[in-house]
Amino acid sequence: MPEPIRQLPLFKDDPPPKDATRASSRTGPVLPAVVEPEIRDLAARLSARVHLGTSSWSFPGWTGLVYASRHGKPESEQRLAREGLAAYAKHPLFGSVSLDRTFYAPLDAKEYARYAAAVPETFRFVVKAPAAITDPFKRLAGSGQVSGENPTFLDAATAASVCVAPAVGGLGTKLGAIVFQFPPLGRALLADLPRLVARLVAFVAALPRPRTDGLPHGPAIALEIRDPALVCEAFAAGLVDTCAMPCLAAHARMPPLGEQAEVWRIDRFPLPSPLVVRWNLHAGHDYEGAKQEYFPFDRLVEEDLQTRDSLARLVHTQARSGRTVLVTINNKAEGSAPWSVRRLAEAIARQE
Repeated sequence: MPEPIRQLPLFKDDPPPKDATRASSRTGPVLPAVVEPEIRDLAARLSARVHLGTSSWSFPGWTGLVYASRHGKPESEQRLAREGLAAYAKHPLFGSVSLDRTFYAPLDAKEYARYAAAVPETFRFVVKAPAAITDPFKRLAGSGQVSGENPTFLDAATAASVCVAPAVGGLGTKLGAIVFQFPPLGRALLADLPRLVARLVAFVAALPRPRTDGLPHGPAIALEIRDPALVCEAFAAGLVDTCAMPCLAAHARMPPLGEQAEVWRIDRFPLPSPLVVRWNLHAGHDYEGAKQEYFPFDRLVEEDLQTRDSLARLVHTQARSGRTVLVTINNKAEGSAPWSVRRLAEAIARQE
């Protein structure tokens, strides 16, 4: 039997204890920032098929951009993580969010339902599957050092029970896609690329796709990779056969988005499969370096015009073809995800 995935005590995203809930109610809800009329006008120009958003939402540096201050001070990171989603979802440009905490530990259906209740019907979540499914190695908490082989790597039954079923049950029609993000997989696996592709495709093929009235085709599944060698025809063809999609990743390790879309020939993936794009990391940086340089994420520090323009063209083309498009952006992409969303929305609107 595969080892169970144990939920880690991620305090910043865990439901608050009862006394914290009472204290929160005395101070009132997290409030959204005042939005300029031009932002509302911009949002109205975007196709309803386009859902833009960010990677998580618990950043005090977004005060004034996404959240209102309280008595002249930003809300805490912990409070935003627990209670900020409803205010986030009121921003007219935010129609999606990446649930990143699920990469570290799974949630149950009740927790997903709590998130779903905080957002409007048109909102779509991008759920990251636990790393315990996508990492071939066990890693020590804190250091990330390899401590052995991971017995639940590419275990479809475990993925179904700890991720797919709870996400579908809790989010329902608000589930945009489940993303299985794979780290760099190492020389041993990449040495036999055809076998690796076959294993990835077999994993997707074995995933149950529970269907509901709101998800008649089952949940959308997308695979995100960090190895450029997998940007190949064989990988794309296998995903087409299993009704899954590659998740395009704007990341320092990966080829440009346009090249990924061209090699994988995104247009051949049948509807209603959505296009999922995660704009993660500016070229020339690692996550920790970008975090230190860009904090507190309240302004654009290094604009990436090439990625933005390429992504805008891709989003516009795919939305016009009738495909739902889900784009989530990390603060480490340009310095401030809310600003990146706004600039991307402007670039998409110019395509009209």
